Amino acid sequence: MYGGWGEGRRVNVAQLDVAQLFDRYFLEYSSYYIRERAIPHIGDGLKPVQRRILHALHRMDDGKFHKVANVVGQTMQFHPHGDQAIFGALVNLANKGLLIERQGNFGNIHTGDAAAAARYIECRLAPLAKAALFNPDTTEYIDSYDGRSQEPVVLPAKLPLLLAQGVEGIAVGMATKILPHNLVELWNAQIRYLRGQTFEVFPDFATGGLIDVTAYDDGNGKVLVRSDVEQRPDRLLIRSVPFGVTSEQLIASIEQAARDKKVRIRKITDYTSDAVEIELELPPDINPQYVVDTLYAFTDCEISISAHFLVIDGEQMPRRLSASEALRSATDRLVALLREELQLAASLVQERIRAKSIERVFIEEGIYKTMEELGTAAQIAGAVRSGLKPFFSDVSDVEMERLLRIPIRRISLFDRKRFDDDLRALEEERASIEQQLADIKQEAVRFIERLKRKFGKEYRRRTRIESFAATEKREVAQRELSLRFDKRSGYIGHALSEGDVLFELSAYDPVVLIRQDGSYIVAEAPAKLHAGRDMLYCAIADPETILSIVYTDPFGVTFIKRCALGTYALNRTYRIVPEDCWIGGLTCDSAQTVHLTYMPRSRMRKKQETFRIADYSVRSIRAGGIQLSSNELADCRLE
Repeated sequence: MYGGWGEGRRVNVAQLDVAQLFDRYFLEYSSYYIRERAIPHIGDGLKPVQRRILHALHRMDDGKFHKVANVVGQTMQFHPHGDQAIFGALVNLANKGLLIERQGNFGNIHTGDAAAAARYIECRLAPLAKAALFNPDTTEYIDSYDGRSQEPVVLPAKLPLLLAQGVEGIAVGMATKILPHNLVELWNAQIRYLRGQTFEVFPDFATGGLIDVTAYDDGNGKVLVRSDVEQRPDRLLIRSVPFGVTSEQLIASIEQAARDKKVRIRKITDYTSDAVEIELELPPDINPQYVVDTLYAFTDCEISISAHFLVIDGEQMPRRLSASEALRSATDRLVALLREELQLAASLVQERIRAKSIERVFIEEGIYKTMEELGTAAQIAGAVRSGLKPFFSDVSDVEMERLLRIPIRRISLFDRKRFDDDLRALEEERASIEQQLADIKQEAVRFIERLKRKFGKEYRRRTRIESFAATEKREVAQRELSLRFDKRSGYIGHALSEGDVLFELSAYDPVVLIRQDGSYIVAEAPAKLHAGRDMLYCAIADPETILSIVYTDPFGVTFIKRCALGTYALNRTYRIVPEDCWIGGLTCDSAQTVHLTYMPRSRMRKKQETFRIADYSVRSIRAGGIQLSSNELADCRLE
């Protein structure tokens, strides 16, 4: 279809519509994927598929185990995606060990083995989930995707699930990675928050091991995770794998490091089943601690895990939080849910008190007797309302229906004392609820304490918090490479077969090369690099080593410059002295002296001068040198 914008000019309106539709549909798709698939909701800490699985299990719950295939089928009533997506999410949720009890082979988080088929394994809600995850009276429901069922918007979770379980998801243009935390420690932190005290929470992994939380940054930094390695004289035993690494991946990384001669071991034996046990047999006469250090440096025995705390907030928008903010939000939600439950309980108790009071008046005042003299239901209802009017002016139709259904036997056996006792008990219950509402934070503390007493023993910390720096590969790598310099060709490197050996280095040692014209470069363990025949200095680069350089500029003025390399980029050419200058001497020994010999001239009083290097200050590598002499130089020696 075409439309005119003017005479002789036509445009394809359909193409404009397609572009607009593409923009709109992409935004809708992005929004759907972010909110409905990848990013958890701050309210209950769950992704939609997890929430629907738990909702289906709650509907099915009869105390017995259910076939996972059946649970998947029930969940498909609410989840508009395939059964394999649901099955994978259910297995992952069950393996977190909090909300779902397992029966059968659900895979192995240590080895990475997959779960058995859905028809062979069973599951049911865990007691913790039943105690703190569901309440139909405080749950908001919406229609499912096909309109045939109802599903919760969010579950009324009284647990800090967002932090307790952790979650990872990749959406369009954003991602989240929330690390799991210890549930008992989260409960303790919630109690501290409710009491107005400060708190800190740190990750805890089901795979155990060691963790350094120095850079955790309250959920938006990173942590270092290490395997727990037990040392013996002739072997090492690896007792855990870092979070997110399987024993198979760990062994593969060790084998690769051994092939590259970065780690020295004789044999690897894997005994991992329910617990991790990998045995590394060591060569004779080797220090086990050195092997442990190389494992941390060159294998997956030590990894860095970055965290990024992104959730969907109450306004259905992505929001970045910290771990502390998420815990405070979960605790505030717990208080709100308890208040709502208590208010509902109070209203129910009040309804029972009113019903009891109306029933007593109905019987004691003999209002029921008027029913015997009247024929129609309308007449009976009118007579009862008239009789109750001096005591209760607004009796509802529901209350009237309840009165008219009282059996005559109950009326004849009416016991005033028992009735008063029941009313007194209801009044005491209402007073107790009002007291709980008045001190709702303390009620939340009592609720958490009850959960701790009942379930706390099941959730002990598995990852030990320790302070350790990341193991630098350069620090533990063996210097087994010989760096050679071939003066004839001007090449330098550890792959050369000819030339003089300068020093030994490892594959991770950066080497600095300084030429006589003042240019220099830093390269990491060069295999073959053209340094030039005028190479003046070569050493393993150390940013803090002080270099003392004597150089002459194009006008014949001689300078001394003392500086350190500082920061640098690999394989980039820099200058340590200005252009068109010539370096006469270079040393790292500040105790040496500079001996300058000048070209003889008439009336020259000093033909030689000596300067102590230590008398001159250390400056920035970008600063100029300090002048020594303006006489024309014949020779320069450093001794």
